[in-house]
Amino acid sequence: MPPAAQPVSLFALYKLCFIVGLCSFGGGLTAWFHREVVHVRGWLTDDEFFSGYALAQILPGVNSTNMAVYIGQHLRGAVGATVALIGLLTGPFAVVLAAASAYHQLIALPGFPAIMGGVAAAAVGMMFRLGMTSARGAYRHIPSMIVLMATFLAIGVMQWPLLPVVAVLTPLSIAAAWPRKPTTERHDDA
Repeated sequence: MPPAAQPVSLFALYKLCFIVGLCSFGGGLTAWFHREVVHVRGWLTDDEFFSGYALAQILPGVNSTNMAVYIGQHLRGAVGATVALIGLLTGPFAVVLAAASAYHQLIALPGFPAIMGGVAAAAVGMMFRLGMTSARGAYRHIPSMIVLMATFLAIGVMQWPLLPVVAVLTPLSIAAAWPRKPTTERHDDA
C-alpha cells in the first residue's frame, strides 16, 4: 500500500470478511477474497495476494481463516488481523447455530441436496478460476512454473502426501525465487 494512501477502515475490513464468511458455502472463500480485495477494492496487488495465499496454504489451520488473517495483518496490522478473523467467523457461527437447530427440517426440504450440490459446484469453479489466475502469474518466471507443475503432478496426479511434497518443493521454490544480485563481469583488456 502506498504511504500516502488512506488505510482501509476496520469497519470496511470487518464488513468484507463478514459478507464473504456469511455468503460462501462449500468453500471458495479464497477465490472470493481475491476478487474483492484485488479486483474490486484494490487493497492488494496480485503479487501481494498470492504471497499471502501461498503462506495460507502451508500454515496449519483453515486456508480461508489464514487468508483473512493475512489480509487484515497486511492492511492494518494485528488489529486488522483480529477484525478480519472475527468478521469472517461471526456470520457463519450464527448460521451454523441456526442450521443445527433446524437440521431435520432442512434435509426434509425437496431439492435441498440439489441446492447444496449446486453451491459446491460453484465453489469448485471459483477455486479453478483462482488456480488459473495463480498459474498465469507463474508464467513470468520459469522456476515458478516448474514448481507449479511438479506440485500438480506430485499431489494431483500421483497423489503423494502433501507434507513431504511441500517439505521438498518449498525450499526449492524459495531458492529459485530468491532475489540475486546481478553479477558484474570484469574484463581486463590488458
